[in-house]
Parts: sequence; C-alpha cells; structure tokens
Amino acid sequence: MSKVVLIPLGVGEAFTARYYTSSMLLGVDGDWLLIDCPHPVRKMLREASNNARLPHPLDLDQIHAVAVSHLHADHCCGLEDLGYYSVFALGRRTKLLMHPDASARLWDGLLAAGMELVQSKPNAAPVRKQLHDYFELVDLNLSQPVKCGPFSVECRRTIHSVPTFALRITARDRVFGYSADTAYDPSLIEWLGAADLIVHEATTLVHTGVHTPYEKLAALPDSLRSKMRLTHYPDDFELDSSVIEPLRQGRIYELS
Repeated sequence: MSKVVLIPLGVGEAFTARYYTSSMLLGVDGDWLLIDCPHPVRKMLREASNNARLPHPLDLDQIHAVAVSHLHADHCCGLEDLGYYSVFALGRRTKLLMHPDASARLWDGLLAAGMELVQSKPNAAPVRKQLHDYFELVDLNLSQPVKCGPFSVECRRTIHSVPTFALRITARDRVFGYSADTAYDPSLIEWLGAADLIVHEATTLVHTGVHTPYEKLAALPDSLRSKMRLTHYPDDFELDSSVIEPLRQGRIYELS
C-alpha cells in the first residue's frame, strides 16, 4: 500500500515571530493536498522540502488542490500569490476546497481588492476578474465526503470567531484529522478520533476563548494523545516538555 505522508510547512500561531503560520501538505503517490495557505507559500514549500531532504523541491505546480479552513489571514493570506502564480505562471486554475460558509466572503472581503482589476499593458484598460478566473471552487459540505483526486474530504464546524471548519481527509485507507482553529470542543475531538493521525491546535493563552488550551489536550486519554500532534502553538511553547508531540516544520510524518 502507498504511504500517506504529512509535511508541516508552518506550525506557529497568528502572532509568531519564530515559525511560519499553520499550514501543511498531505501527500500520496505524488499527489499533494495543501491544507491552509498562508504567505509566503512558495518559500514555505521550498524550505520544508529542504528540511525533509526531498530529492526534488516541492512547488505549486505539484499541488493537486488546496483546502482552506477559514479566512483569518494566518491561514489564507497566501491565496493571492497562489491564484496569480497558478494563472500567470502555470496557465491553470487551482482547485480550492472550502465550505460555503467559509468561502462566502473570500472574494469581496479578501481577494478582490488585489485581484479584481488586471492591467496587461501600460495603456490598456484594466480587465475585471472574478474568483472563478483564478480558482475552481469546490464546495465542502457537512453531510458527505467530497472527492478530490485521491483524497476524500469531510468537514465539521468548529467553535471560532469566524466560520471555520475542521477537516477529516481519507487517502489510501488512511485518515488524517485537522482541528483547524477552535475553542476546546470534546465533540470535535471525538469526531477527529476516527483518524489515524490528528493535528490539533494548542495555545497557552487560556483567556482567549477561541483556541484550545494545551492543558485540556494534555488531559486526554493516552489512546488519543498518542496519535495527536500539535500545531498553531505560541513561540514560547515548551516543545520538549509537551506530553503530546508538537509538529516540526519540514519533518515527514507517515500515517499508519
């Protein structure tokens, strides 16, 4: 059976000065699904490839699709670069997987200001573009998985300040679970518990109310903690003393 692997590109929270913000690659048979897309995504791909000692560096031309959990900038500010690079450098649109509640403001609230008007010649009138000129939007839904190449993607709403969706992704009979940003939610953790590998956000700032305190995750049963990895952690998080393994940028994790 083909190996399903995860490569973290960034592991930091929104205010990190030490890491890139949270993003990762899920891969099987040379197909790669990018999960969340902060800036600078191409640099993140190159550095993760070097850290993982891949024989050839990964780049956007090898990305099958992108799944975005929500519209906070630390998870999606690389979409403008991705859209422009896909169209003007690769000559194609990129598949973008999002729940409609998360993508509702994607164009008018985020991307249109920088991408709507395109001027191809100095004295030519700008051409007005739309989201579909850059991306092939694929709607996720709560009731059934959505197929995208070798990946089958399920989603579930989280407790956060904007519409945000956790992901459960199946590839080659292996299941990957991603909490996205969320307050502590036992029912979400139960939903993610079906996965072979769970990546869950964690914070030490317990007063925020929209992120999950590390202490809550550390108190989970060992059967869950053993297959859980942490992301979106603050710069002062004590990696070596954590009872749940924190993800490291550019390390390869096999789903088994």
